[in-house]
Amino acid sequence: MTNPNAVVSDTQSAITMAISVAVKTSSLYSPSVTNSPNNINLFSRNKFPKSIETAAAAAGAHGGMAKNIAWVDIMRASSPTRNTSEDSEEKKAWIMKHPSALGVFEEIMSAAKMKQVVIFLDYDGTLSPIVENPDQAYMAPEMREAVKNVAKYFPTAIVSGRCRAKVYNFVRLSELYYAGSHGMDIKGPSSGKHQKGNQNVLCQPAKEFLPMMAEVYKRLLEKTKDILGANVENNKFCLSVHFRCVEEQYWSDLADRVKSVLKDYPKLRLTQGRKVLEIRPTIKWDKGKALEFLLESLGHANSKDVLPIYIGDDRTDEDAFKVLRKRGQGFGILVSKIPKETDANYSLKEPSEVMHFLQHLVTWKRSVLRSH
Repeated sequence: MTNPNAVVSDTQSAITMAISVAVKTSSLYSPSVTNSPNNINLFSRNKFPKSIETAAAAAGAHGGMAKNIAWVDIMRASSPTRNTSEDSEEKKAWIMKHPSALGVFEEIMSAAKMKQVVIFLDYDGTLSPIVENPDQAYMAPEMREAVKNVAKYFPTAIVSGRCRAKVYNFVRLSELYYAGSHGMDIKGPSSGKHQKGNQNVLCQPAKEFLPMMAEVYKRLLEKTKDILGANVENNKFCLSVHFRCVEEQYWSDLADRVKSVLKDYPKLRLTQGRKVLEIRPTIKWDKGKALEFLLESLGHANSKDVLPIYIGDDRTDEDAFKVLRKRGQGFGILVSKIPKETDANYSLKEPSEVMHFLQHLVTWKRSVLRSH
């Protein structure tokens, strides 16, 4: 499975040098653009390597200044604030490639005839707004009702970087599948007509890493405690270092401290999300693998009669979008107000549009049932 791309702002020459070196020496990175003139490796402003640790290390080989610039620029890129005018040529071209899922809803559902629709949803930024305090990322009552209604008609799963217990406490719908820690902790529904199996955990592929993650969590808490605004979150199989409330001048220091802890744990890797550094086991498991596992659990591993729809806003959701592309069935929907490099087919701007899309799904299904 190839690695997803992330949005990045314009960078200085030192960053270009660092990333070019990293790409040539690591298989963790997305391939270079093949149609570039003179066979030069090009990176668009919407592309960036997945592992920031390797990129920063490559920058370090060219001097401390380049290293520090690389870390900060990558962290800034993880949550872009670049405004794109609604009528800009870039935005128009992107929308043509990734049209609104609401605007082409009938087209999407025409592919669902005589098929079992399965819904996959990210949480933060998809069902709830992105907030400064991750412990306050509550979903609106109307959104919960929309998800509840969708689950009445379609198998529905929440696939989140949060630990499974936390995301369940936010959603509190027992009829759903929950895949926490980027899919490394999966549990089936305890109620509902789509349930298969029982309340036992379905899958925990990184269970052996739990003692290590607990140890690293304690070390990160100690290492970052005097950086104002830094928040280390224990998501069981994934640790998240949030820097949304950290002043930008301290980002480089924070990143260096995180890296200093991880140098003692070669079986863990560092990736980035929306203003968060994430530490995960190096096993080959992600949201795409979780999607495949859940489809198999539902009896649709090799079925042609299933239509998976995955909605997410984060770069980690790209793994799921890529799986759907590879399967040649189903659709990925990216939640974003700005153009991003993505393997999603369609787009929605924000959680409120996600809610409207889910409501449309319910209306469509009820109409189909009435016609029969």
